[in-house]
Amino acid sequence: MDKYSFLNTAHTSFFADLYDKYLVNPDSVEPSWRAFFQGFDFGMESALDEVGIDAGSGTAVLGNGQEVVMPESLQKEFQVIRLIDGYRSRGHLFTRTNPVRERRKYTPTLDIDNFGLSQADLDTEFSAGEIIGIGRNTLREIIKHLQNIYCDAIGVEYMYIRSPERVKWIQEQLNVNDNHPKFSPDKKKQILKKLNEAVSFEAFLHTKYVGQKRFSLEGNESLIPALDAIVEHAAGMGVKQFVMGMAHRGRLNVLTNIFGKSAKDIFSEFDGKDYEQEIFDGDVKYHLGWTSLRATDSGSQINMNIAPNPSHLETVGAVVEGITRAKQDVHYPDDFSKVLPIVVHGDAAIAGQGIVYEVVQMANLDGYKTNGTIHIVVNNQIGFTTNYLDARSSTYCTDVAKVTLSPVLHINSDDAEAVVHAAIFALEYRMRFKRDIFLDLLGYRKYGHNEGDEPRFTQPKLYKAIAKHENPRDIYAKKLIEEGIIDDGYVAKLEQEYKASLEEDLEDSRKIDKTEITPFMADEWSGFDNVREWEMMEKVDTSCDRKQLDKVAKTITELPKGKKFLRKVEKLVNDRKKMYFEKNSLDWAMGELLAYGTLLDSGYGVRMSGQDVERGTFSHRHAVMKVEESEEEVMLLNHISEDQGKFQIYNSLLSEYGVVGFDYGYAMASPNTLTIWEAQFGDFSNGAQIMIDQYISAAEDKWKLQNGLVMFLPHGYEGQGAEHSSARMERYLQLCARDNMFVADCTTPANLFHLLRRQMMVNYRKPLIIFTPKSLLRHPKAVSTVEELADGQFQEVIDDTSAEVSKVKSLVFCTGKFYYDLLAAREEHGREDVALVRIEQLFPLPTEQMKAIMEKYSHVEDLVWAQEEPRNMGAWSHMMMHFEDAHKLRVASRRMYASPAAGSAVRSKMRHQQVIDYVFDKTKDNMRSNISRTSTTN
Repeated sequence: MDKYSFLNTAHTSFFADLYDKYLVNPDSVEPSWRAFFQGFDFGMESALDEVGIDAGSGTAVLGNGQEVVMPESLQKEFQVIRLIDGYRSRGHLFTRTNPVRERRKYTPTLDIDNFGLSQADLDTEFSAGEIIGIGRNTLREIIKHLQNIYCDAIGVEYMYIRSPERVKWIQEQLNVNDNHPKFSPDKKKQILKKLNEAVSFEAFLHTKYVGQKRFSLEGNESLIPALDAIVEHAAGMGVKQFVMGMAHRGRLNVLTNIFGKSAKDIFSEFDGKDYEQEIFDGDVKYHLGWTSLRATDSGSQINMNIAPNPSHLETVGAVVEGITRAKQDVHYPDDFSKVLPIVVHGDAAIAGQGIVYEVVQMANLDGYKTNGTIHIVVNNQIGFTTNYLDARSSTYCTDVAKVTLSPVLHINSDDAEAVVHAAIFALEYRMRFKRDIFLDLLGYRKYGHNEGDEPRFTQPKLYKAIAKHENPRDIYAKKLIEEGIIDDGYVAKLEQEYKASLEEDLEDSRKIDKTEITPFMADEWSGFDNVREWEMMEKVDTSCDRKQLDKVAKTITELPKGKKFLRKVEKLVNDRKKMYFEKNSLDWAMGELLAYGTLLDSGYGVRMSGQDVERGTFSHRHAVMKVEESEEEVMLLNHISEDQGKFQIYNSLLSEYGVVGFDYGYAMASPNTLTIWEAQFGDFSNGAQIMIDQYISAAEDKWKLQNGLVMFLPHGYEGQGAEHSSARMERYLQLCARDNMFVADCTTPANLFHLLRRQMMVNYRKPLIIFTPKSLLRHPKAVSTVEELADGQFQEVIDDTSAEVSKVKSLVFCTGKFYYDLLAAREEHGREDVALVRIEQLFPLPTEQMKAIMEKYSHVEDLVWAQEEPRNMGAWSHMMMHFEDAHKLRVASRRMYASPAAGSAVRSKMRHQQVIDYVFDKTKDNMRSNISRTSTTN
């Protein structure tokens, strides 16, 4: 009892501060005080057995049974602090943030009687007021300030953050002006100006292009002054580049009023004119990207980028992060904060799309972090026609933010000053802590999903309220008139001037016959050309000076002295040294690593990511080696020469969709970096199918985007079942058209070496899909000589140099690992009458070379296409579409199946052998049950 007698005499502010620290971070207070406060807390919530407090008597019973009498004044002080903590934790549930809907009711409320306080305490002064920056003050004043801070137009979620430093900073910022802005008259006029531009732009389009889709921003126009404020303030904080992604809603408005795209160009797009560029299909106006230099009020220039996006709304978030990271790595490696990503979401999309979670999980990972993203939700409270109550189970659409303990600010979009205030808060948080933050702009959607839609079909009550609701500009103008900052005619003048400029742009646009699409990020792509299919087939000199090869080989086959590695690693490196310098027989890993090394030595960068890529899924690569005791990472490829490019390789999170999008974005912004994504197994790329369909295969035609992303997809039938056999090459080949990408299925380390070097040594970029091997990684015949690397080039087709033309009766075309299976069978049976020709590049298909080989063997009547995949999979359908002589080929394959391979290893082996048998003997009866019953010859 004596131990706590000083409670009667000590200053209550000391205990108030200590208790506040305990509530934020219990571990930050001394253990005996922690036990004391636990006694108070448990006593308030329920009288527990071990630790309790009698709220009436003020007697605390500690865990050791000791009783402590607490003065009533101190007990009340603690109850006020718990009230403050209640507002901090739950105040966001009781805000005035919804402009058009009644808030849902939550219990318990923040009423004072829920905290052991009463009306009789309202005029009592408490030291707890110091915690919120108002000094010792009455409970009435404390509640007033808490209401202003946490329950007005901005609701803040942050108390789940585990960093006391960040929590303290947030609280200090919120306490300034009770979380309300104090903008100068000029700043208020700037907000009004941007609001007017937002409102007037939409109104202009609505009258000039009646019924056309534009996905207007109406109901959330305060996004424009928010973005304007972020750009202006960021310039003053050292930001040099912005990378932004957003879907359709409000995109045209943002392009014009933030990114400076001429309204004239947008009007041309509305008029549906043809494009100036011949080699270009284009896209709808609200999908297009834009790059510009924006002059800020401070006189600096900011590089502004808004990435193009498809209708798969949230895909662009991953791409934006990749673009940002590439710009950071290339231009500002010592200060990532100079490039700021902003991702604008819809409320239904951020809650419903799984890729958001994948991108959020990347935020603090070494291979993907961008020093914090500002996420802004344009919250219409509806998704197409679906009410928010049907669109998510979580309380808020932004609850994914809690995965990374990111703060969330929910703001009434009608309150333009609150929106701008929150935007500046978000910027300062990102710049200080280099972490993500979310802004949830609660507004509404004035029209249906698009302007031709009737929203009253599904939300009649809501749209009755919206029809009567004033827009944010008019609401804010009234406020400024009341404050005496503007007069009655001020807004009309602003509107008239802005609409006059739009009329002028409209008139100018109609003098132009065709629309010209400005390339995205042209500054990063200077010196690169767009090429057609025949140019993709031109030979490229990918040979390599022998001295350079020797230097790279020496570097990657010598472990650093004085560091102890696993014996297996030491043997691996020593074996690589022997295979290069003694045996002259290079395996797949050596061919791959030498390609990287020679490119790095020539100044190119190399970035690879994917699941377990550092070692490689099949333990072949070992690009990163760990010191045994310390787990220090050693990357020999970064020690070739002083002025070499940088080698970066990262094991990714268990994501395909998000990571492919990120690496695609990286390749988009860094064309001089060989950017590779590797699937753990080829069919795992299924999870990234949207990225493949919407970006990789189509972006050059839709958006004039070049991209050199390489995808490694392990492929090959080795009896591992349905999930680990096929990379589903037919899907990629079906996407191939004209000049959109390369697809290859290499069989030698040398060909892989030259293919990867070709990817960087041409003056254009195309996505490259490579079906990589599994069993061939260590196959004794899948080897190459040093000379083949030094003096060779990429071979689209590899003829059978061992065959005597006059003896050949069957000419077999095949691709990939299946070649070695057929080769083994030919050797086993001594079949000198069969020639095996490998198609190494599947697109653009080397048809002229294939025809030349057929002419070489013109006497042969048995022409075969052989594949290990089922007939409806693999490359056969691609051959029929792209090779005019395909009708001359009989097909040896598994019959058509729904599953890529049998789950039974025995059955799989049997089917595999039957295909091989049929290649060598077309009369084999056992093929009838496994080969499609359609004619095998034509």
